[in-house]
Amino acid sequence: MKVLFAAAEFAPVSTVGGLASAASGLVGALRDAGVDVIVVLPDYEGWALAEESSIEVRVPEWARPARVRRGRLAGVGDVVLVDVPGISRSHPYLSETGHGWPDNDRRFFAFSAVVASLCDALDVDVLHLNDWHTATALAHVQPAPPTVYTIHNLAYQGVSDRGWLDAFPRHRDAFDWNGACNPVAGALRLADAIVAVSPTYAEEIRTTAGGMGLDGLLRDRADALVGIVNGIDLEVWDPTSDPALVEAFGIDDTSGKDRCRDDLRAEAGLEDSNDVLIGMVTRLTDQKGVDLALACAPYLEGLRAQLFVLGSGDASLVRGLHDAAAAHPGRVAFRDGYDEALSHRVFAGSDLLLMPSRFEPCGLAQMQAMRYGTIPVVTDVGGLHDTVIDADREATGTGFVAAEPTQLPVLDAVHRAVRASRHRQRRDAIRRRGMAIDWSWNGPARRYLDVYEAILGH
Repeated sequence: MKVLFAAAEFAPVSTVGGLASAASGLVGALRDAGVDVIVVLPDYEGWALAEESSIEVRVPEWARPARVRRGRLAGVGDVVLVDVPGISRSHPYLSETGHGWPDNDRRFFAFSAVVASLCDALDVDVLHLNDWHTATALAHVQPAPPTVYTIHNLAYQGVSDRGWLDAFPRHRDAFDWNGACNPVAGALRLADAIVAVSPTYAEEIRTTAGGMGLDGLLRDRADALVGIVNGIDLEVWDPTSDPALVEAFGIDDTSGKDRCRDDLRAEAGLEDSNDVLIGMVTRLTDQKGVDLALACAPYLEGLRAQLFVLGSGDASLVRGLHDAAAAHPGRVAFRDGYDEALSHRVFAGSDLLLMPSRFEPCGLAQMQAMRYGTIPVVTDVGGLHDTVIDADREATGTGFVAAEPTQLPVLDAVHRAVRASRHRQRRDAIRRRGMAIDWSWNGPARRYLDVYEAILGH
C-alpha cells in the first residue's frame, strides 16, 4: 500500500503545534507496519536532502513556479518537499506581528495543487490530507484516489475570499460555504473517510457548540467520521533515558522525580519548598484556558502550591502571566516562548499538569505528563475526556477532571489534585497507573490502517 501523506507541519523539522507531532508519530508507526508512506511537506527552509531527485508536476499558472524535490531528510525519512511562491517563511503561518501571513491562502492552496499533481506522478493508492492547509488538493486531483482527511483542530478552517473558487478546476461547489471559500468544508464533503483525533471530539464537532459552523455538514457525513486518539513517541518521551533531565527515573523507581522537581524550581525561580508544583506547557490561546489558570493564582498560597507556565502566544495572556508572576513572586513563574528541553523538565519535575482547555481535539501534554509520573488536571472535553480518568470517581483514576471549563470547576479539580498529592500512597498509585498506559502510536496506526483498507475495499 502506497500512501501520500500531506501536512503543513512535521516534527522535528517544522513544529508549531500538535499537528507536527501527530504527523510524524503516525507516519513512523505506519512505516514500521510496512506501509509505504510518502510524506509531502512545504519546503519552508530549503532543507538539504540526501539522494535528491526532482519531480515534474502540473499546476495552474497562479501556483507557479513549483519546484518539487524528493529525497531523504534527517528525522523524516523519505520526503517530497514543495516550493511554491511565498511558501518559504520564517514561520509557517505567522508574521512577526503574530498575525497570519496575508497570503496564507495562496501559499497553501498552491501547495495543495502540487499535492494533487503528485497523486498521479507517484501513482499512490491512498491520499491522506491533514487540516485546511492540504484540503484544496481535492479541488484539483482527477480522479481522486481513496482519500482520508484528518481534522486536527476544526477551529482553523482557512476560510478565504470566494474568488478563489474560480481558481479551482473541480468541485467548486464543495468549497463554497456561506459565500466564502472554505477548504475544510470541501474536504469534509469530498473525502472518503474523515478522522477526528479523538472519539469524544468526533462527537463534539457534530454539535452546534463544538462544530465551528460545520456541525450540520459533519452530521451529514457521520457514517464516514471516526475518532482515533493520537499517540506519542515513547522514545522521545521516556523518563528512563531523557537527556534533558537532571536524573532519570521510571515506573519502578520514581525517586529521581524529586530531584527533577528541585531542579525545575531552581530553573523557574520558584521558592524551595514542599509545596505541590503545578506545571503548564501550552500555547497561549483562549482555547487552552490560560485565563482559568490565572484565576487560580490568588488561591495557590492557601493551597500550598506553586505554578510554572511555559508557553507563547496571545499578547494579552503573556501580559497576564507576567503580571501574575510579579504579583505572586516565588509562587507563580512564567517562561515566555517554547523550549523543547525545558518542556521535558516541566513534565518530569511537576507534581501536577494543569490543562484547563475549553476544547481539546486530542491533546498530547496530558499523555506526555502521565508518562513522566505527573498527574493531569484537565477539563472534561475532547481527547482529555478520552485519556484521563478522574481519581475521585473511579478506582482506576489517572488524574482529576473539571466538569466544565469554567473557574469554579477548574479550581475544585486543582484543589482535589493538590490534596491527593499530599498523600504519598495515593499519589504514587495514581502516578503508576498513568505511567503504565501504552501511549504509543501502535494502536492508533492500526486503526488508521483499518480506515485505509476500508476505503480501498479490502
